[in-house]
Amino acid sequence: MGEPALGSGGPPPPLLPVWPLAVMFGLVPLWWLTGVFYLGWPLFGAVLFALLVTRGRVPLPPYTGLWLLFLAIVAASATQLPAPSALLTFGLRFGFYATALIVGVYVYACARERRDPVGVLTPVCAFWLGLVALGWLSVLAPRLSLTTPMELLLPGGIGKNPFIQDMTHLSTAEYSARSLHPIYRPAAPFSYTNTYGSAWAMTLPCVIAYTMLCRRGLLRWVLLGSLPLSLAPAFLTLNRAMFLSLGVGLAVLGIRASLRGNVKVALSIVGVVLLGGVATLFIPITDLINQRVESSDTNTDRLSLYVEVLHRVGDSPWLGYGAPLNVDTVSADAPIGTQGQFWMVLFSHGVPALLCFLAWFVTAALSCARATSAPGQWLAVVPVICLVQLPFYGMANQNLSVAFFVVAFAVALTEREQARRLVPARPYLPIPVSA
Repeated sequence: MGEPALGSGGPPPPLLPVWPLAVMFGLVPLWWLTGVFYLGWPLFGAVLFALLVTRGRVPLPPYTGLWLLFLAIVAASATQLPAPSALLTFGLRFGFYATALIVGVYVYACARERRDPVGVLTPVCAFWLGLVALGWLSVLAPRLSLTTPMELLLPGGIGKNPFIQDMTHLSTAEYSARSLHPIYRPAAPFSYTNTYGSAWAMTLPCVIAYTMLCRRGLLRWVLLGSLPLSLAPAFLTLNRAMFLSLGVGLAVLGIRASLRGNVKVALSIVGVVLLGGVATLFIPITDLINQRVESSDTNTDRLSLYVEVLHRVGDSPWLGYGAPLNVDTVSADAPIGTQGQFWMVLFSHGVPALLCFLAWFVTAALSCARATSAPGQWLAVVPVICLVQLPFYGMANQNLSVAFFVVAFAVALTEREQARRLVPARPYLPIPVSA
């Protein structure tokens, strides 16, 4: 299923350590406070890449070629940038795309070579706990705004860039400062509340999968306790696409559970739905969403951006325009090519890049769907959730690395399940590090 490993023969290489992933994903509150959460993310990816190269003989996850082709097209689209000054933000977005693949390769190798891979999933669970903690900070202190050390260290020309400033200046929540009765929507550790909602929906299945894989230990009970606590900041984001993507994911999971007669998965879905239903008794989520929609032009603004992308992509279909563009021909303040990863890739990098991007997620969803265990089936809905979010939420951020992390772990877990079915007499069949 996987592509050939890099190198073969000789004694097995040493195990890749999990601690770099723990530092990268588990210390999110620290990276947020220092302002390096965004700008430092590709640097974490570079550290993982150095460890992979030093170790050598690394197995590549399935469909790596699709993402490498996507990266090549994105790199070529830099020739379409309107000005050299756009290279800074272009490079950062490219860094997020490349880091996601590096994270996937690293996690896939770690999960394949360990007898018990559950520890490899711990960094994502720590990432979840950081989301919950900072989400509550956003709820309790929605107007908190801080200047970070990274913001102070950046040269003026770079630090004043609106895109960079959003990433380095701390704000816990999004709200309209001009409104007499603003609606505070949690965002920390991200720059935008939509990214928080996207991350919550993507990591929720990981937490449930971990509690199924690990039946004891303090972390399991902490995660179980965090599930109801996470609902307040998540629901208060008022992110409609978050609810839609998670709803589709649960529906797909429920259909698979019914077809396979998996009672454990079905009961866990019922538990999640009941937990969410109880939360709506205390949080008037429907009224808040309606109030927000009635008091803003978010739907009209998004539609105008999408229509403008479709109008312009015909003039540069192969490599796009290199990056989103600010224009005065739409009702929205945001640049063309934002408000959804689908539109960003199409406008910035062209039709071939979009096809590669979508193909990776579709093949990942189909590959993960072969999972038979309850944890594997929960993890398998993450690429489905991502596909639903793509037209609405951007993913040129840390969430793309989370998606690759989960998919790589899910594929390794599914391979392990298939190997056990092929040799039922053996309690454990190790998966070789190299092919």
